Amino acid sequence: MIRKYFGTDGIRGRVGEYPITPDFVMQLGYAAGRVLAHAEHHELKEQRPTVLIGKDTRISGYMLESALQAGLCAAGVDVRLTGPMPTPAIAYLTRALRAQAGIVISASHNPYDDNGIKFFSSLGTKLPDDIEKEIEAELNAPMKVMVSANLGKVKRINDAAGRYIEFCKSTFPNDLDLRGLKIVLDCAHGATYHVAPPVFHELGAEIITIGGQPSGLNINHEAGSTHPHGLVKAVMHHQADLGIAFDGDGDRLLMVDHEGEILDGDQLLYIIAMHRQKQGQLVTGVVGTLMTNLALEHAFEKANIPFCRAKVGDRYVHELLIEKNWVLGGENSGHILCLDKHSSGDGIISALQVLHAIRESRSRLSDFRMELNLYPQVLINLKVKEKIDLDNNEAIQGAVREAEAELNGQGRVLLRPSGTEPKIRVMVEGVDSNLVKNLAEKIAEVVRIEAK
Repeated sequence: MIRKYFGTDGIRGRVGEYPITPDFVMQLGYAAGRVLAHAEHHELKEQRPTVLIGKDTRISGYMLESALQAGLCAAGVDVRLTGPMPTPAIAYLTRALRAQAGIVISASHNPYDDNGIKFFSSLGTKLPDDIEKEIEAELNAPMKVMVSANLGKVKRINDAAGRYIEFCKSTFPNDLDLRGLKIVLDCAHGATYHVAPPVFHELGAEIITIGGQPSGLNINHEAGSTHPHGLVKAVMHHQADLGIAFDGDGDRLLMVDHEGEILDGDQLLYIIAMHRQKQGQLVTGVVGTLMTNLALEHAFEKANIPFCRAKVGDRYVHELLIEKNWVLGGENSGHILCLDKHSSGDGIISALQVLHAIRESRSRLSDFRMELNLYPQVLINLKVKEKIDLDNNEAIQGAVREAEAELNGQGRVLLRPSGTEPKIRVMVEGVDSNLVKNLAEKIAEVVRIEAK
């Protein structure tokens, strides 16, 4: 069965347009509840399963949260509400509270008028494909409300933020602190606004927060990891040691050093892996994606650290890590997984791993940045109305072959459809920045013509 609704990161779309509507989301809650209520999906067969629901700061979260809990309760599932919390917090709390599943209402880095639904298993990992398919199959069945005595109940978890804050702090060494560091945090007016500042402050840092006043309409707006210019200005203005930007739901980050230079996910992953190796830890391997900069692959090769690429999407990085029994992986977008610290990608915890390296080595973030010179990489996002068969389009493939010939083994070309938006991503990477830019624009123009 091909999944109709679930993409690489749950179900996502524009609020008010199918499927991000109250009626569909209620039906989704009911279908998920029906699947979770099956005996084989939870051990406590004589009790009702419990599902945790969290959300980011979008105004539509109130509506979708109500619809979800109505559907789940109708299926006989108990619900626990956390209010606004980062996506990785729901992954942690689902596991810690022994819930059968966790649900996050978020569209991550998208604008406020988008939203989405994503699920976590009882282990705090993305829901397996086969369970998502079961939920989709249940969507075709009519809602049959349980008898009143068997309806689910809803309770709010009042200490969810405090539990998560302590969990994040526990991933930082007890014998280190952040005293003497001035850090600017950009919370993207999103779900980290009330949890990230206490984490870093309680570890000793002086904290300046921007993007920490969510209105329901300003999430990710000119803020956060997708719009780092505000963080750069704030770091320079306050003469801070570094800055950290999260996205709207807190599962990705980027950092800015004291000189105002931005470090992306590839550079941060490099810092974490190399620090561990220098401390004598065995780094069994690192997983990147098709978008990972070629310079990172070459750097790990030089350091004798095995490296391999997964499809784009943190769920695919996670799957490959589990397959290889490795713990470190990530994307250049800032999704970083440290599976020895958390079951999910977590912006706050990833930042703490970088700060661990900085404090233990007594270095500055800029020192690490200069260790890895990324190759020029141009990414062009093209909006399309309909899907294009990239692999079998001769004009597009011809343009790719020409570009690869010009790169002559000193770079890469990658074309792929976005997993979350109606876009084609054209990426060209290589040693010569001018050549890379020209080739990317040539390929993009061919894609534009073929997409008409």
